[in-house]
Amino acid sequence: MKKTLAAIAAGLLFAGVAVADEITLMIYAQPQEKEILNQVIDRFEKTHKGTKVNFITSTQAEYDQKIQAQLAANQLPDVFYLGPGAVRLYVDNGKVLDLAPYVQNAEGVDFSDLYEGAVDCYRYDGAILGQGKEIWALPKDFGPFALAYNKTMFEKEGIPLPSKDVPYTWKEWMDVNEKFTKDKNGDGQADQFGTGLNVRWSFIQFVWGNGADFLDATKTKVDITNPKFVEALQFWADMTLGGTVIDGKKYGPVTPSASQAQSLDTYQRWLKGELAFFPAGPWDLAAFNKTLKFEYDLIPWPVHTDKALTATWRGGVGYAVAANAKNPKAAAELALFLSADKEANKMYCDKDLQVPNLKSMAGRYVAKGSPANRQEFLNIISKTGRAWPQDFTYTADWFDEFFIGIQKVLDGKMTAKEYCELEQPKMQKKLDKGLARARKGKK
Repeated sequence: MKKTLAAIAAGLLFAGVAVADEITLMIYAQPQEKEILNQVIDRFEKTHKGTKVNFITSTQAEYDQKIQAQLAANQLPDVFYLGPGAVRLYVDNGKVLDLAPYVQNAEGVDFSDLYEGAVDCYRYDGAILGQGKEIWALPKDFGPFALAYNKTMFEKEGIPLPSKDVPYTWKEWMDVNEKFTKDKNGDGQADQFGTGLNVRWSFIQFVWGNGADFLDATKTKVDITNPKFVEALQFWADMTLGGTVIDGKKYGPVTPSASQAQSLDTYQRWLKGELAFFPAGPWDLAAFNKTLKFEYDLIPWPVHTDKALTATWRGGVGYAVAANAKNPKAAAELALFLSADKEANKMYCDKDLQVPNLKSMAGRYVAKGSPANRQEFLNIISKTGRAWPQDFTYTADWFDEFFIGIQKVLDGKMTAKEYCELEQPKMQKKLDKGLARARKGKK
C-alpha cells in the first residue's frame, strides 16, 4: 500500500529532515532583544507558510569571529548583521543581495515607514556609500550620539539652561564649562567639571562643528592638515590642558586631567553628578533613568561659530541577505520584517532598547519621558547625523592610525599641527592601500 503524502511528510519530520524552506538568521543579541526577536520570527513564520527560521545568536565578540570565518568560506548565513562600514567590502566582492527589488510590496510591513536616513546608510552605487538605488541591508537599529547635560547642576548653579535647538558656540561652551569647573572640597584640585569626553567617540563632533573632516569631498584624500581640522584638535586638547583663547579670553582646564580620569573615569563622574555635560546614546537611557540621581536632558553638539552646522555620528547595524541565499525572496522579506515590524518596534521603544526604526512611532518615543528632549535623537537621525569617515572607505586602519599616538597631543607633548603633519602621510598610505583593494575587488 502506498504511503500517503502526510505519512511521508511525518516520516521526514521524524527523521529530522526539514520539509519547509529554511532561512538561517545569525546575529548577536542581548536577552531582552532575543525575547522580542523570537516573537517577531514566530509572526513571520505564521504569515509565511512553509518557511522556517533557524535563529542563531551569539555574543558580539564571538559573532565577529564567526561571520569572518563564514565569509572566508563563502558560507554566510541567509540573513546576518552588516554595518555600514562593511557594505563596500561585501558588495564589491559579491557577497550580499540587493534588497531594493523585494521591499516595496512585502506583506505585513511598510518599507516607506523606515527613516530614509537609516536606509540610505546601506545604499551603495559602486562608487560612494549612501548613493544609488541599491539597498544592501535594512536597519536593525540606528544609534544617534547626542550630548546630555546635568539639568539639576545647571539649576543649582543658577546658570541658564541650554537651548534644545540652537547649539552652543565654542565660546559659549567654554564660558559655561568654566563656571562649572570647581574645587568643591577645598583640596586645591577641581572635583566638579564642565565635561569629560572620550577622544575616540566625541572628538569628531568638534571637527565637523568647525567645518572640517578627516577626508576631502572625494573620500580619497586624508585632510587632517586642513587648518580647521588642526584648530579643532588643538581646541580639544586645550579643554584639558588649559590655554584655549577665544576673542582674547584665555580659559583654564574644564575637564579632568589625564591622572584624574585614570583614578575615576569620566563615565563614573557623570553618574556621580560631577560633570555638567556627557554624551548619551539611546542605549544609555534605560540605565541612566534607573541610576542617575539628577535630571538630565539632550542638546545639539557645540559648533565653532553660530554660522557653523552641528553634527554628530550615527551608529547602527543592518540586516543583510547573502547573495547565495537558497530562497532570496523569503530571506529578503525576513530582513524587512525584522527591521520594520510594528509590534517589534513598539517593544523596542517601550523597553528603551533603541529608537524605533519607524517614523510613525516618533511620537510614541518622544512621549516616553526622561530625557524630555528625546526629539534630539530623531533630529540626528533625520538631519544632523553623519556616517563615520571610515564607512566611506574599504578599511578602517587608516582612521585607527590617527588615534594611536593622539595622547601626545592630549598631554601637551606635541602641538595639533605637528601631530597632523606627522600622521597625514601615514594615514594616506593606509587609505591608498585600502582603495587599491577596493579596485581589485571590483574586477
